Amino acid sequence: MSNKITIAVDAMGGDNSPYKVINGINHHFATSKNVFYKIFGDEDIIKKIIPKSLPFSSFELIHTKDHIKGNDSALSAARAKDTSMWLAIDSVKKKDADIIISAGNTGALFVIAKLNLKMIEKIDKPALAGLWPNKNGTNVVLDLGASIDCSEKNLVDFSIMGSALFKALFPTDESKVAILNIGSEEIKGHEIIKKAYELLNTNNNFNFKFNGYIEGNEIMDGTSNVIITDGFTGNVALKTAEGTANFITNELKKTMTSNLIGKFSSLINIKNINKFKKRLDPRLYNGAILLGLDSPVVKSHGSTDYIGFSHSLTLCEKIISGNFIDKIKQTIN
Repeated sequence: MSNKITIAVDAMGGDNSPYKVINGINHHFATSKNVFYKIFGDEDIIKKIIPKSLPFSSFELIHTKDHIKGNDSALSAARAKDTSMWLAIDSVKKKDADIIISAGNTGALFVIAKLNLKMIEKIDKPALAGLWPNKNGTNVVLDLGASIDCSEKNLVDFSIMGSALFKALFPTDESKVAILNIGSEEIKGHEIIKKAYELLNTNNNFNFKFNGYIEGNEIMDGTSNVIITDGFTGNVALKTAEGTANFITNELKKTMTSNLIGKFSSLINIKNINKFKKRLDPRLYNGAILLGLDSPVVKSHGSTDYIGFSHSLTLCEKIISGNFIDKIKQTIN
C-alpha cells in the first residue's frame, strides 16, 4: 500500500450517495490498481453495497454516521467535526491520504478544507479550476468562483497554478496561458487585467507560454489551454457554457426524433451522433479542483452518476502522480 496513491473519499456527499460513490470506486478500480481508497461514511449502509469485484485489500472503511447535508450552511458544517467530509479532509491533513474528493456541499467542503489545510507559501488566494473541452483536447479554466475579487498578483498566481495543473494532467503538452478579457488588444480591460498582462508578458521565468488575452468566444478554439479570470467572471462563463451545451444537445435530440425523416437520419448517423454526445458528456470532465492549498481537494459534481465519479477519481490519481503541488512550489519560488 505504501507505493500506492491514497484517496480519501467522502462517501456520503451528493445525490444518490453512497451508492454512486461505491459504484464509482469499483468502476475506477477496474482500470487502476495503483490506488488505495480510504472511504469515510456509514458502514451499516456501505458494507451492504460493496461489490464482490472490489477486493478488501483495495480500501479501508472509516465509520461515521454523521454527514453534511446539501442545505447545511458552511459555518454550521464547519462546527461538526465527526462528519464524513471533515474526517476525509483531516486524513489528508494528517498525511494519511494524498488527496480528498467529495461530491457533497461545495461551500462546506471549501470552508473545512481551508480550516484544516495550509495555503501554499506565497499564494494569497485559492482558485477553483475546472476542465472544459476544446478543439484540440482540454482546457483548464480558473477561477470558477472561489475568489470573486482578485488583484493582478492573484491572476498571476492563478496562471502558475493552472499551468501546473495542466502539466500534471497532460505531461506531454505545453501549457499555454491566456487571460479572459473583453477584447484581444492590449488596451482592452480594466487596470487589474492590464497589470496582470504586463507581469505575465515580461517574465521569462514561467514554465508556460503566455498568449495574452482571449475572448469568451475563443475559449474552445484550443489555441490556449489554461484560461485565467476572476471568480465572478469565471462562474458566469461556466454557467453560460453549461447552459449552451445543454441547449444544443437537447435541441439536436428533439430535431433528430421529431419525425420519421429525423429518426431515419439519426439511425444512419448514429456513430457520429454518439461521438458528438461523448465529446460533450459532462461526466468526462467531472471534478473541480481547489487550488492554492498545500494538499489537493477535488469537488465532484453532486448530481453526477457513478461514471462521472469514477472520472473524478481518475483526475485525483493524475493530480498526485503528476506531482501537481511540487510543480506549483517550484515555479512560485
